[in-house]
Amino acid sequence: MRYKSYGQTGKQLSAIGFGGMRLPDPRNHDAGVALLHAARRAGITYFDTAPFYCDDQSEAIFGEALRSMPASSLPLYTSSKCSRPAASDFRRGLEKSLARLGLPQITFFHLWCVMDPADWKSRVAGGALREALKAKEEGLIGHVCVSTHMDGPAIAQLLAEHPEIEGVTLGYCAINFPYRRQGVEAARRLEKGVVAMNPLGGGLIPQHPDAFAFIRAPGDPDVVAAALRFLVSDPGITTALVGFSSEAHVAAAVGAMEDFTPHSLPRLEEIRAAIQKDFNEMCTGCGYCLPCPQGIPIPRFMDIHNLMQLKSSDDDIRARYKYHWDMTPAKAAECVECGLCESRCTQHLPIIARLRKLAAFQM
Repeated sequence: MRYKSYGQTGKQLSAIGFGGMRLPDPRNHDAGVALLHAARRAGITYFDTAPFYCDDQSEAIFGEALRSMPASSLPLYTSSKCSRPAASDFRRGLEKSLARLGLPQITFFHLWCVMDPADWKSRVAGGALREALKAKEEGLIGHVCVSTHMDGPAIAQLLAEHPEIEGVTLGYCAINFPYRRQGVEAARRLEKGVVAMNPLGGGLIPQHPDAFAFIRAPGDPDVVAAALRFLVSDPGITTALVGFSSEAHVAAAVGAMEDFTPHSLPRLEEIRAAIQKDFNEMCTGCGYCLPCPQGIPIPRFMDIHNLMQLKSSDDDIRARYKYHWDMTPAKAAECVECGLCESRCTQHLPIIARLRKLAAFQM
């Protein structure tokens, strides 16, 4: 296992983190505990969970696992989250997470699921940020962080305006990195930790290995290793957060870190350029199509269209709309076909036609 510094915290996190969203069976706590223990034995030190994950059982399973973790000389870092903007609600959420996890302190606690700058302002105005900083002073939180779905420029602005935020968790992988790359680069300049969630594209990369074979670099045994190595080589990324559901998945992710020398910066740039060149008809999420005069978040809709192109199920597409982007197809229908987005698109994608298709999707 490789270990990387999380910003200025002085903590070295495993380059592969354990994401608690996809545990094998929420009703079978023993299986989840066994999986967490396997990750610990494999050298993983960063364990991330949240309320509502796995039918609201993830934090409880983590708590059981933490009370019986295998002995190790390595540190162990925990992460959880709260999305409530009001100070009192945020405090209750934190206390509930502490109780479920059975901990006196959560190492990295996130203001969770910040969708856009207006949402972030509500967390500040409502007192959630203030309450998080107070809880840190009390020793209940080790480090105050943000988990966000905002684009790169918005993330960069948030970090610049709030030096008290010590790190950020964001969606980032080999097939969408342009959308948030500016945020990752800002975090690196400001010496903030960055945890990349969905490093395998929400499962798209391993589910469609032939479609994503172009992300492999020489020496990569498969697309999973390629995707993880791409992230770990990035000096702005601390940890790739993998949603494990089996011990085989743990072994594959940890194995990708063995006998691996991180790509040099010039080589990393070559890989990025190759990915963008070879991505063909799927949107890379660069955001050059913005701003839209109608306020349509085009890269988010194009991300959903990527799922359609890969023949994902309607249920997966609905989940992407509802849980990942908090959107409905109705917004796509507001397109007036002015063509500005298509004139700016570096991939020359038929954005207008895709928005029509997305608007017609039945939720």
